[in-house]
Amino acid sequence: MNFTNKLSAILGASLILIASACDSFLDVNENPNNPEDAPISGLMTNSTYETALNVYRIGSATSNYVQYLASPNPNSGSDVMDPTDFSGTWFSLYNVMTDLNEIMRKSEESGASHYLGASQILMALNLGMTVDLFGDVPYSQSFNFETVTPSYDDDQQLYAQIISLLDQGITNLQGQTSISMGSDDFIFGGNVNNWIKFAYSLKARFLIHTKGGNGYNASEVLNAVNNGFSSNADDASVTFFEQRFNPWAQVAINNSNLLLGGWISEQFIEALDGTSYPTVDPRLPLMVGTTDEGEFVGTVNGAGRGDAPEQGARSTLIPGQFYTSTLSPILIATYSELKFIEAEAAFDTDKARSYAAYLAGIEAHMDMLGVAAGEKAGYLADPSVSMGEDALTLDDIMKEKWVALFLHPETWNDARRFDYAYKNMTLPENLNPNLNNQFIRRLAYPDSEVSRNGNNVPSVTLLDRIWWNQ
Repeated sequence: MNFTNKLSAILGASLILIASACDSFLDVNENPNNPEDAPISGLMTNSTYETALNVYRIGSATSNYVQYLASPNPNSGSDVMDPTDFSGTWFSLYNVMTDLNEIMRKSEESGASHYLGASQILMALNLGMTVDLFGDVPYSQSFNFETVTPSYDDDQQLYAQIISLLDQGITNLQGQTSISMGSDDFIFGGNVNNWIKFAYSLKARFLIHTKGGNGYNASEVLNAVNNGFSSNADDASVTFFEQRFNPWAQVAINNSNLLLGGWISEQFIEALDGTSYPTVDPRLPLMVGTTDEGEFVGTVNGAGRGDAPEQGARSTLIPGQFYTSTLSPILIATYSELKFIEAEAAFDTDKARSYAAYLAGIEAHMDMLGVAAGEKAGYLADPSVSMGEDALTLDDIMKEKWVALFLHPETWNDARRFDYAYKNMTLPENLNPNLNNQFIRRLAYPDSEVSRNGNNVPSVTLLDRIWWNQ
C-alpha cells in the first residue's frame, strides 16, 4: 500500500472515529456507527488500524507483568501488579468489535464475502484478546443496542466462538465476493491468501492456549500451523507513517524528553547479556538502548531507579530501533511466533519437528531485526542454543519465544500458562500484598463497566484464572 493511499485511508478513518462513539453500552436508542452512512470500506480501514493499536495497548498494559519493561518509579502499580483501571483498553476493544459487527452485517447483506471473512477473523482476534485479559465478558448481547447492561458470556464458550469465527472467516475468504478489499485493508492490502494464513496462525495461537486441558489436540494445532504463515513476509502488521508515529516510538521519544517510560526490566537485560544464559544474544543492541556509559543495565521491577536516579543510568527503549522507529510496524502475528507454537505443539510427539521449528523461530526473529549473518550463525551454533533435539526442553522454547515476542501481549498468555517459570524471573519488589506472593493471573474488570453494569460483572480477584489456565 503506498503512502498516499494509506494517508487518505487513515484520514477517512479519523472522520469515522470522530463521528462515532462506538460504545454499545451507552446509548440503546441509536446505533452510534450510523450504519446507513458508514461504508464497509471505511469501517475496514478503521478496524484494521485500531486492531493494531489494540495489540499495542494490551502489550503496554502487560509488558511489566512479563518483565520486558519496568517502571523507573518504585511501587508503580504496573510493576507491583496492583488492580488497575483499564477502562480505556476495554472501550477500545469493544469499539473495534462494534465496527466489525457492522462490517459482518453489511457484508452479509451485500454478498461481500471477503470483507465478511476478514471481519470475522478480526472479531475473533479482538474477542480473544478481551477474553484472555478478563475471562467472562459480554458478547452475545453487546452489539444489538437493546440493553445498556449486557450479560456476560462464559469464557470457555467464547473460545469456541473464537475458533468458529476463524473457521467461518477462512470459508468466506475462499469464496466469491461482490466487493474486493484493497488499500482500505491496512494489514494485508486486500491479499486474501495472506488473510487465510493469518486466520490459521491465529487458530494455532488460540488452540495452544488450551494445552493441558480437556479437548486439547496437538494435531489440530499442527494442522493450523501447516496452513499458516510460511515466512516473515506473511506477518500480520500495520505500518505507521509520518503523520502518526508508531506508538512505541512515541514512548521512546517521550522518555528522551523526560516523560519517563519504556525502561527495560533487569530480567530482560540479563536474559540476553550473558548473565542468566551462557551466551550473549546479538539481538539485545537492536532491541533496547544502553546507558550513558554504553552498558546494558536494567531496572528491577517494583524497585524503580534505586541508586541510579539520573536518566541515562538505565537501559530504555530508544528512538530509531526496529520496535521504536516512527515508521515501525505494530506486529499483530508473526511467522516467528508460529514456529514457536509449532515447537511447543510438536514437543511431546515429534521432537525432531519441535527442534527444527524452535531453531526456525529464532532465525526468523533475527532476520526480522536484521541481525548480521555472522552474529546469527554464531548464536545459533552455541551449544546452549543448538543443544540438539534430544536435549531440547520446553523451557528453551518458551525462553526464545519470550525474546521473539518482545512487547507483544501474547507473552502474558504464555507466562500464565508457563506459571511464570522463565529462568530467574522473580516476583517484583513491593508486590501487591493481596496477591499472596503470587503472580497476577488476570486483569480487574474496568471501573466504567462496574459502574454501569455492576450487577452482571463477575466477582473475581487478580488470582482467579482464565479458563484455559486452570
